[in-house]
Amino acid sequence: MNIYGVKFNDKGKVYYFNAHDLKLNHNVCVIVETEKGLQYGKVVDKIEKKDLKNVSENIKDILRVTTKEDYKQYLDNLKTAEQALKKAQNIADDLGLEMHFLSANFTFDRKQLLFNFTADERIDFRELTRKLAAIYRTRIELRQIGARDKACSVGGIGQCGRELCCASFLNSLESVSMNMAKNQNLALNPSKINGACGRLLCCLAYEDQAYLEALKGLPSLGDTVTIDSDQGKVVSVDVLNRKIKLDCGNEIKEVNLNNESYQ
Repeated sequence: MNIYGVKFNDKGKVYYFNAHDLKLNHNVCVIVETEKGLQYGKVVDKIEKKDLKNVSENIKDILRVTTKEDYKQYLDNLKTAEQALKKAQNIADDLGLEMHFLSANFTFDRKQLLFNFTADERIDFRELTRKLAAIYRTRIELRQIGARDKACSVGGIGQCGRELCCASFLNSLESVSMNMAKNQNLALNPSKINGACGRLLCCLAYEDQAYLEALKGLPSLGDTVTIDSDQGKVVSVDVLNRKIKLDCGNEIKEVNLNNESYQ
């Protein structure tokens, strides 16, 4: 197997295809076979032989390197899809459907036209689908996406001052839990721990495993512990420096657990 990673757009997920005897360079554009039809994409990755055991044997094929005619058709698809996006929004508004369209994409062979949209509740879009199919003479798929997918699609700048992770390098959106923020002793203030999408920051997951390891052997907030002759209630935990503060009743003591043990 000769496996390459291909992206269909700059912010999209990486998909893997078998190039068979083709030898491809990075950033070469190719036509690939998918379950929805042919797609136009760019090579962004190459799977080394040692990693092939982790690749499914049923992946689809890279059919060929693109030609000038393919590129011309690709640009025409983009232009028509942009027009379709505006048309779909107008029809939805006429039908009284409260939905906001974010993107429209043709497969390369125009066998399918996919729309992504957001809405506050479930939408009955059967009439909209019929009207769009009558106009564009192809299979229409409408997909309602969530807040995190919207941020990935639209892009933006995060609290850190960098481009949103989901719109730059993340290929998939993993689940993020409130426990991750608690493990890192972060203030549970939505303005501090929520991203542009209004959901928990994806970066909370990056160091979570390191914090879980660092928490081993540390008491929790509210525990009563004894260190040497001092007994007190844990009122603060500095995870990375392995320091705690004890309320001993008449004073607050800071203890470095790298040097001390507790009961």
